[in-house]
Amino acid sequence: MTPSGRVRQDEVYRGGITGRRPVVPTAFPALERRARRVMSRRAHAYVAGGAGSEETVRANRAAFERHRIVPRMLRGVGERDTSVEIFGHRHEHPLLLAPIGACDLVHRRADLAVAEGAAHAGVTMIVSNQAGHPSEEIAPRATAGWWSQLYWSTSDDLVDSFLARAEAAGAGAVVVTLDTTTLGWRPRDLDLGHLPFARGLGIAQYTSDPVFARLTQETADRASDAKRSGAGPSTRRPSPTPTPAAVRTLLEISRHHPGAFLDNLRSPLPRAAVETFLRVYSRPTLSWDDIATLRSRTRLPVVLKGVLHPDDARRALDHGVDGVLVSNHGGRQVDGGVAALDALPGVAEAVDGRAPVLLDSGIRSGSDVARALALGATAVCLGRPWVYGLALAGAAGVSQVIRDVLAELDLTLALAGARTVADLELAPFATAEPAVQARG
Repeated sequence: MTPSGRVRQDEVYRGGITGRRPVVPTAFPALERRARRVMSRRAHAYVAGGAGSEETVRANRAAFERHRIVPRMLRGVGERDTSVEIFGHRHEHPLLLAPIGACDLVHRRADLAVAEGAAHAGVTMIVSNQAGHPSEEIAPRATAGWWSQLYWSTSDDLVDSFLARAEAAGAGAVVVTLDTTTLGWRPRDLDLGHLPFARGLGIAQYTSDPVFARLTQETADRASDAKRSGAGPSTRRPSPTPTPAAVRTLLEISRHHPGAFLDNLRSPLPRAAVETFLRVYSRPTLSWDDIATLRSRTRLPVVLKGVLHPDDARRALDHGVDGVLVSNHGGRQVDGGVAALDALPGVAEAVDGRAPVLLDSGIRSGSDVARALALGATAVCLGRPWVYGLALAGAAGVSQVIRDVLAELDLTLALAGARTVADLELAPFATAEPAVQARG
């Protein structure tokens, strides 16, 4: 049974008697505002930003606003049950943490704190392929379970290494992200000239990998050979004068690379690692033929993230995939793209109960979770809100955000006269755009 939302309410109100208030705001708009004050300009731009004019970010929220819950009365819903079984594992809550990279921008303990917060709240986290720590360090802290995200690299050896490491560390599934075969056009980051990975952040899964270490050494060797071959006075180009910004970037790369800071400053490997990452990170040529090889490459259940069309969902199942995650990457990839929630019913109908259907992009509250579940999601993945909780209070902030969302989900079902999500009723779909579209 899902713990009663009243338990969380009572905790907050009783704390108020003695002057204690929630560590982080309980509603998303205030949560983001408060977090923005403590985050660097670059960190907030990276987390909050979307593609282009951020039309898809707004569309994700507008889609939720078009779906209205119809409360039913006198149904005797003293207890609610929102537990769900996925891949043979019973989840007490229909909520997972979406994978979000470069959390070392937000908090010094990054994904370690996220894992501890998720475990305290009793939910599974999807560990980002762009984490600030290796999965092997995160996994022991993710005691409520964890799945592993995979960005398909241009190196098949690296893909196989990531899959093998996820299995060995105890991941419950692998989530292959399809919608980032190349980075979207993200003006907030572009205007700051800021990509965290180019500064050595969010690449710990790579720098801890033996295959990537070999690729990095090859990069460093090529650079050394090129330097030697062009060392003659007639061919040598004048070295650019280092700027203060370039020096700060070098220091940042050296700090985040494994090993001693001073050794890293003297070594070519940290810079070679960043260069190697930028070269191999994603595969624009990824196709269904690649997906078809996954069953022979891993024993883990495979979830495809980024599915927005019913035909793609059918094809995924035909290729042996175990689940799909309806997502537009939080509006960060395609400006003017379909809202994930609008795509959900069609995908759920195409899957027709043969596999779990998850959803992310736009989830901000327990009410949002309820509506997504009512429209066909098996479970949902929470994104930006937990990052803001991390920024404000580390693991405790992550845990509080999750607990608040789950408490609101429970109270929403109770007040709507629904013991389970199947009992929840939505008003007929409205096509008119809401008068006000919330951003973020």
